[in-house]
Amino acid sequence: QRISFYPSNGFTCMLLGEVFELVQLLFVVGFTVFLANCVDYDILFANKFVNHTDSSKVTLPDAFLPVDVCSASIRDNVTVMFVLMISGVFWLHRLIKFIYNVCCYWEIRSFYTNALKMSMAELPYFTWQEVQARIVEIQKEHQICIHKKELTELDIYHRILRFKNYMVAMVNKSLLPVRFRLPLLGECVFYTRGLKYNFELILFWGPGSLFESEWSLKPQYKRGGNRLELADKLASRILWIGIANLLLCPVVLVWQILYAFFSYTEVIKREPGSLGARCWSLYGRCYLRHFNELDHELMSRLSKDVLHFRACNVAFFAGSLLAVLIALTIYDEDVLAVEHVLSSITLLGVCITVCRSFIPDKHLVYCPEQLLRLILAHIHYMPDHWQGNAHRYETRDQFSQLFQYKAVFILEELTSPLVTPFILIFSLRRKSLEIIDFFRNFTVEVVGVGDTCSFAQMDIRQHGHPAWMSEGKTEASIYQQAEDGKTELSLMHFAITNPQWQPPTETTHFISQLKERVQRETTGDRHTLTSLSEPRSLIANFLAGPPSLASLHLGRDGSLTNHGPVGVSDGASALRSLSVSSMRGSCSSTHRSAGHASSASRAMAGSR
Repeated sequence: QRISFYPSNGFTCMLLGEVFELVQLLFVVGFTVFLANCVDYDILFANKFVNHTDSSKVTLPDAFLPVDVCSASIRDNVTVMFVLMISGVFWLHRLIKFIYNVCCYWEIRSFYTNALKMSMAELPYFTWQEVQARIVEIQKEHQICIHKKELTELDIYHRILRFKNYMVAMVNKSLLPVRFRLPLLGECVFYTRGLKYNFELILFWGPGSLFESEWSLKPQYKRGGNRLELADKLASRILWIGIANLLLCPVVLVWQILYAFFSYTEVIKREPGSLGARCWSLYGRCYLRHFNELDHELMSRLSKDVLHFRACNVAFFAGSLLAVLIALTIYDEDVLAVEHVLSSITLLGVCITVCRSFIPDKHLVYCPEQLLRLILAHIHYMPDHWQGNAHRYETRDQFSQLFQYKAVFILEELTSPLVTPFILIFSLRRKSLEIIDFFRNFTVEVVGVGDTCSFAQMDIRQHGHPAWMSEGKTEASIYQQAEDGKTELSLMHFAITNPQWQPPTETTHFISQLKERVQRETTGDRHTLTSLSEPRSLIANFLAGPPSLASLHLGRDGSLTNHGPVGVSDGASALRSLSVSSMRGSCSSTHRSAGHASSASRAMAGSR
């Protein structure tokens, strides 16, 4: 937890995030109850006249019911009282968690300022490598981890990403039920925040989960003798959690609708085309993630400073008020005749526009015209059958599962309360034995770190794919090997982003062999670097790797070119060109010519 303090940009940002989450919950529930019980809509819609002695104008306070009438209306409404009770319990739970987290954050802040000698004002300007180096040095001096003398870069990543590495591995091995084949629609991916929350609740930290602490798997799950009994218990637990989701479905569904209404109404009114914009899906982020890849590395260290937090939340509250006024105006235009309504709409719109100008554009780097041509530089993983088939609907639809429309994202989140219980009860429950076997077979205990996913060890002999290895260099069966070259690419990504890391001898030999092969492939054909590598680094924020590896680029004709130090994304792209196709002896076939790339980019742009 101390280490994850850095990507969040310090104490203030983490504290603000927690505070605004509490305030948002209170605001959404309170504002909704107020609108439903404390407003006289007959006055707003000019169906009833108000007698004034001093003015003939109708004001907003005229439409508000007296406090005693409003309170009586709320008390007499059983549904409202039930919602308030559920919301109150949930909010108190969040408040207790908030108080606990603040204490932890303050302790972590003290660790950064006293042990690492980093002030909160300076923290955003340190690179992750500098923070990591100080932690390694502090371990040598003060033994912050008592179980081993020295911490390595890989140990630090394992501590941060313990559960996320398991999730990446389970998605890679198609263990989690997130892909479905539906009538008429074909193959679909459904992976929402609610479903992800339930997966993590069941497997990692909820009551009766597989882990007894944040760093240790329960001993019974490490033994194979009682696997059937454990699978039955897990299936029963999944069933009860699925039933709980089903019972809470109405409450969660109402919350999702209200939150979406308050969040997106103003955006849709101002920018209807935003529904056609794309964003990385949750499935895409998990599928494309390397083992041992931090959030800020994956998303190119998106800015989350104090101004960003304030702007996002001010925009949310202003947008909520504006959404209600817009909806009332659409229902009855007489609302505009009420004093200050029109000026309120104008001021709220200006406030939201100003706030959004401070929020970074998440999709600024995704140019539709170059999307498919640069797809490897961005995502590092691409099925071989996409190449040369950019014009096909299958390619477009499969890519859309990773980079989905905003409208699809909103629709999935709205339907999540309805769909999640059935996925848990009918899909995940059937996989309980496979899940038990997965955690038993792919959990290793690392001294000073605890239980981690064995895939995160990036052991190419144990989990390497034969297509990436020389004959006899891997002992992995089909069950053990990671798909799509995940182990090899994760290893190369980690080696580039952590140049001080000292890998095991066999791993060092594999990296050296791959470097030599890349150099041999580039010996005969060196082209000038073109716009193909313009986005220097989407994943590691312009972190330069070893010159012999990170200086490799893809030329216009698909060959590899040495062109000086660059970011990790380009190096990984070059390495990915040595995937299945290249390892079979055809480096040029992995990346098509610029003509194919252009047609691919046009196809992807057209899919928007």
